[in-house]
Amino acid sequence: MSSPSTAAEKANPRSLPQPLTSICLGLALLGVGAFLYGLRSDPQTAWLAFHTNFIYFATLSQAGLIMAAIFVIVGAKWPGPYRRLAEGLAAWVPVTLVLSIIGYFGGDYLFEWLREGAIHGKEPWLNATRFYVTDIGLLAVLTLLTLMFLKTSARPTLNNLNSGSSFAQNMAKSWTSGWKGDEEERAASKKKLEFISPIICLIFAFGYSVIAFDQVMSMEQSWFSNLFGAWVTWGGILSAVAAMALLSVLHMRSPGLEGHITESRRHDIGKLLFAFSTFWMYLFWAQYLVIWYGNLPEETQFLFNRLGPQFLIDKGQSAAAFAAAWGPWDWDWARLSQNHGWHSMVVWLCCWIVPFAVLMGQKPKKTPWILGPVAAVVLFGLWCERNLLIWPSVVKEDSWLWLSALPICIGLGFLGAFALVFLVYTRVFPSLAVPDEG
Repeated sequence: MSSPSTAAEKANPRSLPQPLTSICLGLALLGVGAFLYGLRSDPQTAWLAFHTNFIYFATLSQAGLIMAAIFVIVGAKWPGPYRRLAEGLAAWVPVTLVLSIIGYFGGDYLFEWLREGAIHGKEPWLNATRFYVTDIGLLAVLTLLTLMFLKTSARPTLNNLNSGSSFAQNMAKSWTSGWKGDEEERAASKKKLEFISPIICLIFAFGYSVIAFDQVMSMEQSWFSNLFGAWVTWGGILSAVAAMALLSVLHMRSPGLEGHITESRRHDIGKLLFAFSTFWMYLFWAQYLVIWYGNLPEETQFLFNRLGPQFLIDKGQSAAAFAAAWGPWDWDWARLSQNHGWHSMVVWLCCWIVPFAVLMGQKPKKTPWILGPVAAVVLFGLWCERNLLIWPSVVKEDSWLWLSALPICIGLGFLGAFALVFLVYTRVFPSLAVPDEG
């Protein structure tokens, strides 16, 4: 991995933990059942819930690989097991590709331009052929690169695997065919990862910006923002860092990792979580401020539907009228009850206020029972943020429909399936690599 002391690693296959695996499987089946029920009873709600969770877990998993790739690019010496946890998040990436194909069948419920045609001037961009070929093509390329990265990274840990299931041992033999020796294999893996990691990061930055424009921004086709792609993509990076922080706390006593998820490493991931949440808020503010002072109808509508009248108030056309109206402090709690005002407050609280306030000092970043819950709060906040981006584009009259039973069940299904894929990848094959103490 990143430092000489952990250069030699070995796979550590184990049985799937119970009852956690059964719970995850049960949640996944609940989500499938809820989605199928929703397709018959309320297809628009079912597809909106599907789309929201598709975007959330797609950006989370792909950003997990990006964090692993960044560790390789910069030659990071601190991550240790964190890189393997990030790779475990990326195991969902091939599932994202499959889900994107399934999502094709729900397009009419999500995108106005698919039902009624694109507005004048956007026809070359907002058409079904360009839309699906581009997005599914980008996801396919990223899936192939992700699988290449994961296999290259895992190969040096798999030679002479003599534990785990027969499936894991047979797969390890397949992945290590033509073995050239431990040192040579680690060097070859490092060289190949250093070559493909920058390519993956560049395609991610470009590709997921385009996907954000297509899959989220085009749901309100009259609205546009050049910064929107970076904001959505950075939300994925922040969610990956939060997931790594939470998983590190949960794996502190995992066999083979005892003593390796150190206080120093928790401090480092805590600093990333603190800084990245602040940058997420900065991106929002940079986007909001320009839209606020520009006061263009095609821009303000998107934010007004989400923030409500508290943060976008019509103060008159003249500069004098505007200044006079804002002379006193003009806060009104009642305005938050309109549109998605309270929803936005929850997002800000979870994604920035809590991590900024709690992780300000060194001690909270190093303390597992503080770092873990803060990371969980950030992950929940980003899930709320994905709902905030998507639902108001289609549902204008009911600001709490996203919290009804059907969307919650579908969301729990995605969570269960994502956790199950992570468990299988990190426990069965290729399994979470641990430092080789031999």
